[in-house]
Amino acid sequence: MNSVRSLLALFLVACAAMMFAQSSAQQSAEKSDAQQSFEQLKSLAGNWSGPVSVVPPQPDMKDNKPVQVTLRVTSRGNALVHEMQEAGTPLDAAKYDHPVTMLYLDGGRLTLIHYCDAGNRPHMVARPSPDGKKVEFQFVDLSGGNEFGHMYHAVFTMIDANHHIEDWTYMMPGDKPVHAHLDLARAN
Repeated sequence: MNSVRSLLALFLVACAAMMFAQSSAQQSAEKSDAQQSFEQLKSLAGNWSGPVSVVPPQPDMKDNKPVQVTLRVTSRGNALVHEMQEAGTPLDAAKYDHPVTMLYLDGGRLTLIHYCDAGNRPHMVARPSPDGKKVEFQFVDLSGGNEFGHMYHAVFTMIDANHHIEDWTYMMPGDKPVHAHLDLARAN
């Protein structure tokens, strides 16, 4: 009788260990919200173009002005480079100025750092949407000066493989927000 109890106890411990191991393996195979959002954003790699509208209107930005966006996966898949400029302007950093944004996973968070042509580097952290189609970046802090304002908020909305929307909010001096809406189609 004692051996039956011992055998039953050993069987229950083995079953519990197998269930725990299976649960741990399943959890490690499942990606976090930040990892899933990063993979979704990396799927946007390529060249994009479309109109940009700005609210309130800005003297140097005509409404529906065409813009180009290039997204490139780099650093062995650990970073996504986002470059934005006026349509028709070649991406040649030696001759033209354009802002560069880096997106990457930092621990369990999806992070964005915008290297702004205003001379500063806003840092934002993602908040994914439950449907997985939108990634919203919230302002955390700022490196560099704030004399000319800074980028404050960004939202990427995936429509399909060839269409996405970007909404960027720039905080002007005096905390006056300027919202830019980019409706982008894959160029190639």
